Amino acid sequence: MKLITTSALLTALLLPLAATAQNTSGLKQALTFHASFDKGLDADFSRGDKACLQRTSKGNVPAVLNEELKLVSDGGRFGGGLHFMKKGGTQPRFKDVGVLNYNATNWSASVSVWLKLDPDKDLASGYCDPVQIVGDDTKKGFIFMEWSKDDMPRHFRFAIRPLEQIWNPNKLDWAKMTDAQRPAVNLPRAPFSREAWTHAVFTLENVNDKAKKPVGRLYLNAKLMGSIENWDLTLGWNPDAVQLVLGASYVGHLDDLAVFNRALTDAEVKVLNGLKNGARELHP
Repeated sequence: MKLITTSALLTALLLPLAATAQNTSGLKQALTFHASFDKGLDADFSRGDKACLQRTSKGNVPAVLNEELKLVSDGGRFGGGLHFMKKGGTQPRFKDVGVLNYNATNWSASVSVWLKLDPDKDLASGYCDPVQIVGDDTKKGFIFMEWSKDDMPRHFRFAIRPLEQIWNPNKLDWAKMTDAQRPAVNLPRAPFSREAWTHAVFTLENVNDKAKKPVGRLYLNAKLMGSIENWDLTLGWNPDAVQLVLGASYVGHLDDLAVFNRALTDAEVKVLNGLKNGARELHP
């Protein structure tokens, strides 16, 4: 019988811990924002403003829960989470400064979120965007994940729409465009259901950089689903106006929103997807 020494046993136990720490070190350094939605709408961690806001006719004000948006204490992917009950005007949002760090010369970032719904049964008619990045004018740029409005089953997309004169100079109808005409990843079928959470991550790399190739990628459950490449992805936003927006016409559950200051690698998306306690494990 081969005996295992104490030192060998300790090494066997510590190696996986060391590997995990190494795998998450880059994610921890890149994390700029995390909202667990365990106890409220405000972020748990942010390198900018933690406050969750709601747009009104008088400007942005602190967001509040209502009949359209509930906080479910034990209904999230990790602890509590948000439940958008019905299509409405409640769209929680967070200011960009320190979070997305948008700039006009070279912008890279990643956004991670968990979603649970049956798009064909839960969503009302029309477009539905669980996550958007918006600026002062959608003609100057618009980044979003969406479900299409008329298809059955509903198509799921990730889009980076740059300056309108770049991607749509003839002002064509978005719904009537072919996949090749849209700066988007289009999925006729995507793994969403009421029974299981789906992890969605999109990455942005070298946006607004005149010398480097820009690219956007969409991951679902740690699998690369497609890329937005060979497009001029120049945006024209006023940096002070950029916001991260949730729940535009969305009906379903949403949890564990996280933002990173660069494009995550395939391997890092897998690590993020496998965290037992979500992005809270990455807090400094």
